[in-house]
Amino acid sequence: MEMTDSSIGSYAPDFELPGTDGLVHHLTRYLERFQAVGVIIMCNHCPYVRLYLDRLKQIQTDFQNQGFILIGINANDDQSHPEDSFERMSAFATEHQLNFPYLRDLTQDVARSFEAARTPEAFLIDGLGIVRYRGAIDDDPQNPQAVQAPYLRNAIAQLLALQAITVHSTTALGCSVKWRK
Repeated sequence: MEMTDSSIGSYAPDFELPGTDGLVHHLTRYLERFQAVGVIIMCNHCPYVRLYLDRLKQIQTDFQNQGFILIGINANDDQSHPEDSFERMSAFATEHQLNFPYLRDLTQDVARSFEAARTPEAFLIDGLGIVRYRGAIDDDPQNPQAVQAPYLRNAIAQLLALQAITVHSTTALGCSVKWRK
């Protein structure tokens, strides 16, 4: 499942996006406060995102006091997929008790800059703003107990421990990002 990715080692695209919490979120501000930032390209309707929600919330809980924050970004076209509208995102965040910011990329510029392809797709950014991991959250979306390779979790732990990340890139499993036509 490991792959080569040219975005590894490149600077992450900066962003300034509205969140379901009513605030505007800037990647630069997070990089000033955290050693690592996890960005998950996600949406409301994807069944793979729903399978991973509890695992994402657990990752945030497990690493939040170690210099890490997780951020969800929804870039899906809400004209073709109205369930991904900003209003529905707010309801989704409340219903699922998200413990991390959930942001709206209405222009799709941020997702395009990341070259995102799937929901969910993970990007791990170090404190300097460099992408250190990209891809799947783990190797088994269907069954959390059967996970053999917790890719994102391992990459976060290695980054926070100032160790080399052993798997830099994997293929994300999920739905395609719904690009505006």
